[in-house]
Amino acid sequence: MDTALIIGASGGIGQALSAALTASGTAVTGLSRRDHGFDITDPASVEAALSPLTGPFDLIFVATGGLEINGQRPEKSLKEVTAQSLQDQFALNCIGPSLVLKHAPRLLPRDRRAVFAALSARVGSIGDNGYGGWYAYRTAKAALNQMVHTGAIELARSHRASICVTLHPGTVETALTARYARGHPTVTPDTAAANLLSVLDGLTPDDTGRFFDWAGTPVPW
Repeated sequence: MDTALIIGASGGIGQALSAALTASGTAVTGLSRRDHGFDITDPASVEAALSPLTGPFDLIFVATGGLEINGQRPEKSLKEVTAQSLQDQFALNCIGPSLVLKHAPRLLPRDRRAVFAALSARVGSIGDNGYGGWYAYRTAKAALNQMVHTGAIELARSHRASICVTLHPGTVETALTARYARGHPTVTPDTAAANLLSVLDGLTPDDTGRFFDWAGTPVPW
């Protein structure tokens, strides 16, 4: 791919994706809160940052996300669920990426292969949920999966070579997972980025609208 737009380019996975793509010769445009004041939870910020861009980008990758927001840890029981935690999780993990997806028809090329990808999480799978808990995070990621699946249907009508997917990166050694990685195998952001880019390289338009893990295995909705 020649051009890529990385949303969340200053985060662990975002930085690693940007570095790997740049090293391969891809021209990377990055947006982040730290470096550009880009706030994916603020619709006005998303619009102000993306509207001036003309693309086309062969890849748009939304690498943002959060497990703990404003000190709220994942809920262990229903009694811990609050409206605020649900709103915060949806703003960061579903609404923000969805507003980026809104710009995809304009920013992706129509005459060649193009990819929109967003980080999801296996715990957002309804079919693979055997443990419960983590209500707000799970629900926001499940909603993101539905947005991307639905957006892929529309995008395929005008961009026939497009691929629109969500990806589970595994447990990555970042600030997001530090408190919860105990007992789980982890990978570095560089390894996660290499895995995710390898998955994307292997996808075809027939895979659009689906949810894949870091090894390229489909994850049930």
